[in-house]
Amino acid sequence: MHLSPDQIIFWQHGWLKLDGTIVFTWALMLLLTLGSHLVTRRLSTGLQRSRWQNVLEVVVLGIQRQIADVGLAQPARYIGFLGTLFLYIAAANLCTVIPGYEPPTGSLSTTAALALCVFVAVPLFGIRDQGLSGYLRSYLEPTVIMLPFNIISELSRTLALAVRLFGNMMSGVMIIGILLTITPFVFPVVMTVLGLLTGMVQAYIFSILAAVYIAAAMRTRDTTPASPDTHAT
Repeated sequence: MHLSPDQIIFWQHGWLKLDGTIVFTWALMLLLTLGSHLVTRRLSTGLQRSRWQNVLEVVVLGIQRQIADVGLAQPARYIGFLGTLFLYIAAANLCTVIPGYEPPTGSLSTTAALALCVFVAVPLFGIRDQGLSGYLRSYLEPTVIMLPFNIISELSRTLALAVRLFGNMMSGVMIIGILLTITPFVFPVVMTVLGLLTGMVQAYIFSILAAVYIAAAMRTRDTTPASPDTHAT
């Protein structure tokens, strides 16, 4: 067992190498892409629907509801980004039941990339809603003195997102590795199951924090956001 997929080297030529983080990340993206294609290729609007479509609708509506609860009045506008974040992190941790697989979220490079995605998405959504001048003006509120503090806040929360997810994922792997050396096999199995639950919780926390940051950038004041059911397609 490795503490990080970065330690797994599949191929290397000089400084160029193909490590576990890259391989498992692309394999996971391929799995999610193929799964999405298979589930959505025969969608039905009638009463007769497949089980996979029912599961898909439950997941989509659940994510939209969570986005609406954060305070974003039009969840359908953000589900493409926030839903993808949640599904990627959740799938990355659920696939740990596959022998030989190491979750890419156990690498700081992966969690940093996810945090940078949020870092870029927040101003993009804010600019789309308020315009460039309106969004930049928010850094000067309530006074010009707050400009450096608002900038530091943007950078520090991005770092916190990356380190939080990386630390929680790596600590779980480390605990299982320690238990494998000092306890019978049954205890690491129990910890692995708990690790799956922890991974789902981390996926939820990461996506919710991203939604909160976007909601703050949007400066949403609507206390009764529209029901996500009205935006479902």
